[in-house]
Amino acid sequence: MSTTNFPEVSSENNVPKKSYKNLIIGILALALVGTGAGLLIQNSKNGTTISQQQAQIDSVTVQKSDIQRSFDASLARLDSLSTSNTALNGKLEESNKEIAHQKAEIRRILNKSHATAAELAKAKQLIDGLNNQINTLQQQIAQLTQENQNLTTANQALTQQNGQLNQNLATTTATKDSLANKVDIASTLNASNITITPVKVQRSGKEKVTTKAKKVDKLEISFDVNNRIAQTGQTNLYVCVLGPDGKPITAESLNSGTFNTREEGSKSYTTMVPINFETSKKQNVKFSFAPGKFVQGNYTIEIYQNGFLIGQGTKSLRKGGLFS
Repeated sequence: MSTTNFPEVSSENNVPKKSYKNLIIGILALALVGTGAGLLIQNSKNGTTISQQQAQIDSVTVQKSDIQRSFDASLARLDSLSTSNTALNGKLEESNKEIAHQKAEIRRILNKSHATAAELAKAKQLIDGLNNQINTLQQQIAQLTQENQNLTTANQALTQQNGQLNQNLATTTATKDSLANKVDIASTLNASNITITPVKVQRSGKEKVTTKAKKVDKLEISFDVNNRIAQTGQTNLYVCVLGPDGKPITAESLNSGTFNTREEGSKSYTTMVPINFETSKKQNVKFSFAPGKFVQGNYTIEIYQNGFLIGQGTKSLRKGGLFS
């Protein structure tokens, strides 16, 4: 008999209770294992998803970096083109709005923190279009450069031809001037048959030849002029009368003045005699020289035309006696 106050439990009652406990523990263990396995599987799936997303991010980042480098290269080419040829500036201005729009759209996409693949593809497409425009501009520059070289070559050829023409012109002009000068000199008139007659005019008006200085009232001068090539027309003869002192006699009443000679420079003339000359025809010229008073000595007559001395003659007047 037992000495405890509690009723005794038989061994047959303890066996089922322990079995239930173990069963519960087993079920809980299985549930825990299942949960852990599920968590492991879920974590594995999450890890795979994260890896895939990270790979996508890395791919987009690399693609974005490649597009940025391509864009920077395109901008560098564009800047190089615009500075290498000033003739391109006008063409750049024509497409400036379109290029600016493309550049702005590319920058907008590249500046986004999370640009999508579609946006990056669009940026790449825009860069391809920009490069096509740059290629077109390069072709235009090459064409302009070739045209400029052709123009430079043509200009050099024209410059050389112009130099040759100028040289030929200078030679021709010099020859022409030389010929013109020869013709001009050859067309100078020649004076011949020069006669100087001292004359006294009597009260009755009758004229008498005399060589006495005090009685001479005037000198009658006569000469012939001719030339086979001188053109028909008016020309001026300049007559210089040198007195016994060797100086030219000039007076306002004689319409005296100065003219230019070919060899002596400026020279004073006594009177000017205009004549109407006819080619290849001998023409006689007469005029009177009356200064008002004559003195003893030699009077020299010099005749100039076209700046040259064409003839001269001398007449001596003697003193004369008291009753002569």
